[in-house]
Amino acid sequence: MVSDLASFPRPVLLALAAAERLLTRRAGASVVLADPEDLGGSDRSVVARARVARNPFSLPRTLVVKHYLADPEPGMPDPFHHEVASCQLFTALPSEGRASPVLIAHDPAARLLVLEDLGRSSTLADALFGPDPAAAQRCLLGWARGLGRMQAATAGREHDFGALLRRLGERTSRDPVVDDARAALAGVAAMLTDELGVTVPAAAHREAQDTARLLSGTRYRAFSPSDTCPDNNLVTSRGVRFVDFEGGCFRDVALDAAYFRVPFPGCEASFALPPGMAATMLEAWHNEIAGVWPDLDDPERLEHRLLDAQLLWVWLCTWWLLPRIRGRDAPLGLDPTRTPRISTALAHYWREMAGAASAAGRHASAELGVAVADVLRDRHTDGPSTLPVYPAFRSVA
Repeated sequence: MVSDLASFPRPVLLALAAAERLLTRRAGASVVLADPEDLGGSDRSVVARARVARNPFSLPRTLVVKHYLADPEPGMPDPFHHEVASCQLFTALPSEGRASPVLIAHDPAARLLVLEDLGRSSTLADALFGPDPAAAQRCLLGWARGLGRMQAATAGREHDFGALLRRLGERTSRDPVVDDARAALAGVAAMLTDELGVTVPAAAHREAQDTARLLSGTRYRAFSPSDTCPDNNLVTSRGVRFVDFEGGCFRDVALDAAYFRVPFPGCEASFALPPGMAATMLEAWHNEIAGVWPDLDDPERLEHRLLDAQLLWVWLCTWWLLPRIRGRDAPLGLDPTRTPRISTALAHYWREMAGAASAAGRHASAELGVAVADVLRDRHTDGPSTLPVYPAFRSVA
């Protein structure tokens, strides 16, 4: 490396050194990376951008390196394998159907990926927390279109994805939320009674359990990044690009489309959308997937599946979040300026679901949603009584 690296964290330097060795082996001549930029990563991985200072073959001018720091948990799917298989799947697609960075190289032994650099793009979160409501709306619609385009491009490719995973040593492909979702459908009724004193009617419990059909092999399946929170979506000149495929899987498309209506379930940046925005996003998404699943042009069929997904997410988020506020209410994420209170977010999820369920004639779920939202509001009076919209929309709310 040719730049002064003394100030960079050691994990970043180790990641770039491993990338140099990988690319040098591939090229048969020395590749040198310089001017690293730490892109954050997580407690599981390091992500850095670097300039290609010595380039014996046609590498791009800059690259992104992702280095997994820890071995996978025993008996659990390996997030490195899922990310590699996801990027391989998209790299093989035509550029217009590609929703992710191109995978340039990977090294299973070093648990390393070298990826296309999408540039210094802002994220969807940046727009939602920015000052421009028009820009935030454009980005939300671009995200909805990008989601639909990705689903349309990957419909029918689940066997290809499974084959890529098996080549990496994974025996099966599984949505990482399935086990928690099934646990939620079995356990949330008792949790609501024990934690909030709300009794769940048998009819409401049945309506929730009926949503489990979305967790199995429906005919509306496509690729999902699994985690499409606002900070995992880059806004580029070529449209929204999705990053972070550690939980990449195939699942029913309604489970991701329901993000418009919950919204962004369980994400740290889970604020409300302005009135009408969810419907506009849904239309943008539907325009992209209609050619693949024309029967979803039937408004009743589409609404039934979206409400199932919304209801499932509300029960799942309750399973995840309600135990965290047994003692006192707390922020959903680490940065209190960019995240709501848990009680406020949960109350919003339940109340929005209640409105949709009432309109669809699912009165047991609607009544339960109102009851849960009211108890959460009354019990945690130190927080906002309603979930605020994203900051970008507050000046026009």
